[in-house]
Amino acid sequence: MMASTTSATAAAAAFGAAATAKPRGSSSSAICPRVSTGGRRRSGVVRCDAGVETQVQAVAKAASIAALEQFKISADRYMKERSSIAVIGLSVHTAPVEMREKLAIAEELWPRAIQELTSLNHIEEAAVLSTCNRMEIYVVALSWNRGIREVIDWMSKKSGIPASELREHLFMLRDSDATRHLFEVSAGLDSLVLGEGQILAQVKQVVRSGQNSGGLGKNIDRMFKDAITAGKRVRCETNISSGAVSVSSAAVELALMKLPKTEALSASMLLIGAGKMGKLVVKHLIAKGCKKVVVVNRSVERVDAIREEMKDIEIVYRPLSEMYEAASEADVVFTSTASESPLFTKEHAEALPPISDTMGGVRLFVDISVPRNVSACVSEVSSARVYNVDDLKEVVEANKEDRLRKAMEAQTIITEELKRFEAWRDSLETVPTIKKLRSYADRIRASELEKCLQKIGDDNLTKKMRRAVEELSTGIVNKLLHGPLQHLRCDGSDSRTLDETLENMHALNRMFSLDTEKAIIEQKIKAKVEKTQN
Repeated sequence: MMASTTSATAAAAAFGAAATAKPRGSSSSAICPRVSTGGRRRSGVVRCDAGVETQVQAVAKAASIAALEQFKISADRYMKERSSIAVIGLSVHTAPVEMREKLAIAEELWPRAIQELTSLNHIEEAAVLSTCNRMEIYVVALSWNRGIREVIDWMSKKSGIPASELREHLFMLRDSDATRHLFEVSAGLDSLVLGEGQILAQVKQVVRSGQNSGGLGKNIDRMFKDAITAGKRVRCETNISSGAVSVSSAAVELALMKLPKTEALSASMLLIGAGKMGKLVVKHLIAKGCKKVVVVNRSVERVDAIREEMKDIEIVYRPLSEMYEAASEADVVFTSTASESPLFTKEHAEALPPISDTMGGVRLFVDISVPRNVSACVSEVSSARVYNVDDLKEVVEANKEDRLRKAMEAQTIITEELKRFEAWRDSLETVPTIKKLRSYADRIRASELEKCLQKIGDDNLTKKMRRAVEELSTGIVNKLLHGPLQHLRCDGSDSRTLDETLENMHALNRMFSLDTEKAIIEQKIKAKVEKTQN
């Protein structure tokens, strides 16, 4: 029977208090802008009273026990709500670049973000996918409403954007909708440029980052790996990638569209940043017929590697210290760096020499970085035009009908992979019952075997006879369990069979008083409380 509202509220409050209780001196980190207090820092030794410390720890432990005891009373509220897979995020389709750049998380900070997210009270697993076009957080939430609220609050603190403002641009999807979204993202169906390949590499990087840090949980890890499979299948089994462009190629296309047609290929091109996206810019400049590009980068090694791979274009290296000098000689400036602050401001743009009238009289800044490398105020300079990733829509809208047709072809594959993942996840529901039923039977077998052996006496049994009796007891248990366990195994491909399997699971839980669901929830809550306190 569902617990009363009062009891449920009390349990939630007790759990929250226990989960947030910390011994004095503990701290928690957050990936958010550092705030200065404006005062002078105090120096000195912090003294610790051992007696007070012990007292605080005792109070925290008592709160933990109280939370768990209260939880047992109203656990039905959680048991009615299966742990949900959720995605909370924003993308080029829902939020402007000004907001996306505030939420962007550098790849090297993904493990830290995962650690912070999984320390939230109702979040069990987490992953972060942060690119120039999207910032999405995937979680397994113990409670949908509470988990979503905690993640939004975390995003708000990280970015400095009020939660109310964030909600206007966020999308939130649950379970199969969240999984389908990730599969579509991996397949390039949700990209600004349909079928672009870079997003699949970025999804793979989430998995690699999680493996290196030991961060991704069982459900999230499997979901991302299946998303990679879906992305590969869509590209192999459909023609979605034929003629597809990337963000980098769309940036080149946009720049050439804005230049005078007769002078486009003779324009002086400058690329700042020789990473993956910068390399693709060079590749697509070659495809369009450009013969020379100047590349500014922190080190020469990456530029040399690009030069070695791409022989059809003259690549001139300039160090970062010569960036503004190189910009003064360029008609088009592509920026693609991981800089957290703008490389070009209004003052920088005003200091650059004018562009010849044959090139339209304006210098083009095509910024494909998030956070942006070119400040928005540069557009106030009459001799400059600034384009960022949001402006690439002008390029990709040209082939909308073909995009929709290809997306429909890919959806069949997405649906197949989605069913496979959901079947795997559904099959996990019976695993705790299988384990608990076998453990229950083994305990009875061991207890009765011990009684039997005591009655016979050790002196009357040889080792061979003792082993035979033990094997007999094990064989009887296995034979008796075979039927029930077979009815708990289901691949999830048939909905009728799955429903029957779940009914059998609930029946066995009742018959043998296994109380599996409550035990699982208690274990999860206890783990969260202990993790927070430690």
